[in-house]
Amino acid sequence: MKIDYLKQIFVILLLIFISSISLAQTDSTKSNFDLSIGADIMSRYIWRGTEFGGGSPSIQPSLALSFKNLEIGVWGAYSTGGINASQEVDLYLDYTFLNDMITVIFTDYYFPSDTANYNYFGYDKKTGHIGELGLMFNGTEKIPISFSAYVNLFGNDAQTLGDNPNDTTTFNLNTGIQYSNYFELAYNNTIKNIDLSIFLGFTFSNPKEKDTNSGFIGEAGFYGNEPGIVNLGITASKSIKITDSYSLPITASLITNPQAKKIFLVFGISF
Repeated sequence: MKIDYLKQIFVILLLIFISSISLAQTDSTKSNFDLSIGADIMSRYIWRGTEFGGGSPSIQPSLALSFKNLEIGVWGAYSTGGINASQEVDLYLDYTFLNDMITVIFTDYYFPSDTANYNYFGYDKKTGHIGELGLMFNGTEKIPISFSAYVNLFGNDAQTLGDNPNDTTTFNLNTGIQYSNYFELAYNNTIKNIDLSIFLGFTFSNPKEKDTNSGFIGEAGFYGNEPGIVNLGITASKSIKITDSYSLPITASLITNPQAKKIFLVFGISF
C-alpha cells in the first residue's frame, strides 16, 4: 500500500469522526457512540523507558470517539520547558474483541519539530511520522496478566547516511526502516483501592551493520542500542474523592531503563 493511500484513509476516518460526533449528540441515550475528552499533567513524559521533553512537566490532552468495540482518537504531549522541549500528536485506531481480551491497534505517531520543518501530510523521506502496529492481550479477572507487542512499519524509525557516504554530518530520515519492536509483560492487581501494575518492557531490535566508508553505525532501533530490557517498573494509581460526584485520579510510577542505566519517579493527575 502506498503512503498516499494511508493519507486518504486518515482523511476518511477523520470525516467519519466528525460526522459521528453529531450523531452521538442527537440522542446520547440511544446512541452506540461514546465521546471522551481528557488531559493528564505529568511531572515528566516517560514512554517505554525513554524520556521525552527535556525533563520538564508534560501536558497530555486526548480526544476519542468509540463505537461499540471500535475506537478512533488523538493523543498529544506538550512539554512545558526544558532544553529539549518537545511536542507530539498521535492518531490511533483500535478494535477490541473476544470479551475485551484482545486489542489490535494502529498508531500514527507524529513529532513536530521547529528545526526540521516537517510537513504533516508528508510521509516520504524526511518525515516526523512513525506508523506502528500493535497487538495486546488485556488479561481477565482470573488472569491479571497483560502482554503487548508492537512493531514500527514506516516513517522515522531510523537514521542512516545521506547520499554522500563520506559526509557523516548529514543524515536522511526514512532511508532504512528498522522495524523497531517493543514487547511488554505486566502483572495487574488492586490492593486497598490502589491499582498496581508491575511491568517489564524489552526490545529485540538489532544494530545496523557498520558503514565501511564512514564507520557510522546506524540507530539500533527506536528503543535502545541493542536487544534487552528497556522499561522496568511499577505504577500505582487511585482516585481521590473531591466531591460526591467527582474524584481526581492520580498516578505515580517508578520506572527504570536498565539498558540506558536510568531511573525515573513520575507523578501525574488526570482530568
